[in-house]
Amino acid sequence: MTVGHAQDVASTSIDAMAKHAQAMCQQAYLAGVRHFDVARSYGRGEMFLRDWLERRKPTGVTVSTKWGYRYTGNWQTAPESHEVKEHSLARLDEQWPESKASLGEWLNVFQIHSATLESGVLEDAAVLDRLAWLKRTGLQIGLTATGPRQPEIIRKALTVMRDGAPLFGWVQATWNVLEQSAGPVLEVAHAAGVKVIVKEPLANGRLTVRGDTSFNSIATASGVTPDALALACVLAQPWADVVLMGAATSEQLVSNLKARETAPIDVKRFAVPAETYWAERAKLAWT
Repeated sequence: MTVGHAQDVASTSIDAMAKHAQAMCQQAYLAGVRHFDVARSYGRGEMFLRDWLERRKPTGVTVSTKWGYRYTGNWQTAPESHEVKEHSLARLDEQWPESKASLGEWLNVFQIHSATLESGVLEDAAVLDRLAWLKRTGLQIGLTATGPRQPEIIRKALTVMRDGAPLFGWVQATWNVLEQSAGPVLEVAHAAGVKVIVKEPLANGRLTVRGDTSFNSIATASGVTPDALALACVLAQPWADVVLMGAATSEQLVSNLKARETAPIDVKRFAVPAETYWAERAKLAWT
């Protein structure tokens, strides 16, 4: 759902996309990126990442993936359904072995994909017990949150205990200069020792040169690209342990990484109500 993403991929053949993914991972790694995040529902994402890992044998990397969605898009941008969410024990028992087979010993963090209060996954004893078992095998357990109720979801997750300790050691949530509602609870999570991954820091491409927001105009007037400034503002948050980028081209990656040398600005005035942000996001087309 990234604005203009379709124009970033020259060929959608499996071989071409696999080679492109490997090239992007290698460029990112050489530039200092050390965390790589995928999911069972990201098409062939796990296998593309595994190919790069096995070929290049990078050191010091953390690999995270997610379970709970099944990809149903059939490689089309406008199918009847792109993915189906199910947070059942059956889906966990189906997808955990698949992710393990794809990523092998490279896998570090296993996350519930888009946990919600409505799905009941944070109260499902069978699922939580299975995740606790996986944790005992050495896997780190996390969850991702989405939607206007992110703060509630994260607060609930922080109370889930197994084996006398918090079950979740990682939380992934959307935070950017437009959607700032999860900031306070992410600060609490970080203070409690939970690793925080920030997703969608560029608001699905809206905080890039392809977007049209007041923030973008200010960035351009200041002589910096919107994406670099937006990422710099996320990196400036003391609770942000990992910031995901999602660059699809070499040029985007170079621009994104300029955030490391870009001074952040006060972003409070750019925040919109969470409900407004997520309603606008829902209108974005799959690309």
